Amino acid sequence: MNDRPLLTRDLLVLTALTGWALALPHYGSEFVVSMALTCLMYVALSSSWSLFCGSTRYMSLATAAFFGLGAYTGALTIEQLPWPIVIALGATIAAAVAIVMGAAVLHLRGTYFAVLTFGMTELIRHAITYWEKSVTGTVGRVLTVVPERDTIYLTVLALAVLAVLTSIVVRRSRFGLALQGIGFDEQRAQTLGVNTRLVKIAGFAITAAFAGAVGAAMSVRWTYIDPMTVFNPFIGFQTVLIALIGGAATLWGPLIAAIVFSLLAETLRLQLPQLYMVTLGLLLIVCVLYLPGGLASLRAQTFTQWGNDLRTWWAERRAPKKATTT
Repeated sequence: MNDRPLLTRDLLVLTALTGWALALPHYGSEFVVSMALTCLMYVALSSSWSLFCGSTRYMSLATAAFFGLGAYTGALTIEQLPWPIVIALGATIAAAVAIVMGAAVLHLRGTYFAVLTFGMTELIRHAITYWEKSVTGTVGRVLTVVPERDTIYLTVLALAVLAVLTSIVVRRSRFGLALQGIGFDEQRAQTLGVNTRLVKIAGFAITAAFAGAVGAAMSVRWTYIDPMTVFNPFIGFQTVLIALIGGAATLWGPLIAAIVFSLLAETLRLQLPQLYMVTLGLLLIVCVLYLPGGLASLRAQTFTQWGNDLRTWWAERRAPKKATTT
């Protein structure tokens, strides 16, 4: 099948969504723009996470570490450096840490890799806290120089579009094929000449760069940041859940799930704050059991199959009763 029509379709969809997002600040309220900003943040985080983890099937829980590093980089440099350099510096520092971290732990897989990445996230958070208490004598940063709302919004939008565009390009490249080969069978990929160690570190660094850039951009959204805020494990966990529920191996699944959960989060947090986490957990269970491909795998045939399975189950439940009555 020719890949060009699919590429054209993906680019057209991305262009249409970008145009709609660009127009949103001109007619949306402050609340709508704030919600859209959160949505774009998770689009960038989940899409970049899926770029590496969805292909290689490595379960990374280090997103909060890279996000926090970018946020602290932005908070420390926003008064001295231009805004684009602040974003680039946040991405660079996060990618550099990811290279070191990846070289240390990417030889592991499964639970061991997930636990170690989460442990390193906590290690970085406590190291930043210790540094602030020992060197600066306080914990946290007050941000006095903050860009305008539209500047922050356009920056996060650009990062989200770039994350999706990078996924489109990588999935059609030899690098993306190498990532998928590692996910299917890493040893066979090695026998075919793939430098799996280098490919994994590069993919991990790309994911971290996006998380660091998003963290630097979002740090100015708060007037005060501290390690507990920007290294919050919930940021990493929600990124993983959004990607898994949307479909980590798909292109548009993380984007769809990020939009759905941003709207769901704001609605439930205002009305029933405790119900949000319950709903998130239930959706994850349902997707794992009945929709392993995520929301992006939903088709008309999926609902037809569910209907057939339900009718079969009901027929099996009624069959013994008919037998006993006759």
